[in-house]
Amino acid sequence: MQRRHVLTMLALSTFASMTLGIAAQAQTSWPDRPVKVIVPYAPGGATDAIARPWCDELSKAFGQQFVIENRGGASGMIGVEAATKATADGYTLIMTPAAPLTILPSLRKTPYDPEKGLQPIGRTGDVLNGLTIHPSVGVKTMKEFVEYAKKNPGKLTYGSSGSGTATHIRIEALKLRAGLDILHVPYRGGADSLNDLLPGTIQLMNEPVTLPHVKAGKLILLSINGQQRNPDFPDIPTLTEVGIKDADIPIWFGMYGPVGTPKDVVAKLNAKMIELAKQDEMKKRLWAVNAIVPLQTPDEMLAAIREDIKINADIIKAANVKME
Repeated sequence: MQRRHVLTMLALSTFASMTLGIAAQAQTSWPDRPVKVIVPYAPGGATDAIARPWCDELSKAFGQQFVIENRGGASGMIGVEAATKATADGYTLIMTPAAPLTILPSLRKTPYDPEKGLQPIGRTGDVLNGLTIHPSVGVKTMKEFVEYAKKNPGKLTYGSSGSGTATHIRIEALKLRAGLDILHVPYRGGADSLNDLLPGTIQLMNEPVTLPHVKAGKLILLSINGQQRNPDFPDIPTLTEVGIKDADIPIWFGMYGPVGTPKDVVAKLNAKMIELAKQDEMKKRLWAVNAIVPLQTPDEMLAAIREDIKINADIIKAANVKME
């Protein structure tokens, strides 16, 4: 009986060693097949535009395809939920703006915990853009815009990528700080709202996808949301510079995996992303969509998420923002 027990224990030990060895080998060899990257918004918007150069360069770097799967809807919540429920093996990732994690949970119940639902991997871009208006309104500066909006309460409409997105809260913060009454029209993504801005169906947006049309003379850029001006538009002031303080809501993007994604995969990806972000070609591709990349570790990303949750919750409460 004792001999049988010893043999059983040896067999179990051997099996455990083999299992751990196989798992370690699988993690070390990651990726050995294509990696799916969920984008929780429709194709053509800012998230999609930033995700594509990253997936292209990561595909080259790792020798496996990083394939985008667009899952738009519910202000990014559908795609984020799918990512949190995916197998945590490094083969399903998500690239998303911070809003579904730092804004949406303050507006509605989400099927994930914003701080514990995903494993941060790497920062993929911060965009330098601002408030854009259709020329038909007849204003060309931020001062003229504020005066017009106050004289015409409820007349102007703005589009966003959806209720609870940063592009929604940005203008709600502006409305709060400047005392404006502007109607919100939520869309499934930036590309959809842009389609209504260009013909003047709506009058305002605050999203990166508008900037090429500003350069083409079809839209007017009134201000920049951020701590610095956009180098492509050096004459356009920030909101703080025009006297509207505490209205800057950053739009920043990151890559995440489901909680439990192997630590070595996270470390491997983060190191490669930092390496790519330093390369001139990558900087050029991202700046084409008005994005710069602050280099962050996963722990630094988590700290940024926690800070943004508090800031956005305060604005949502003060502005009495509701889901539409």
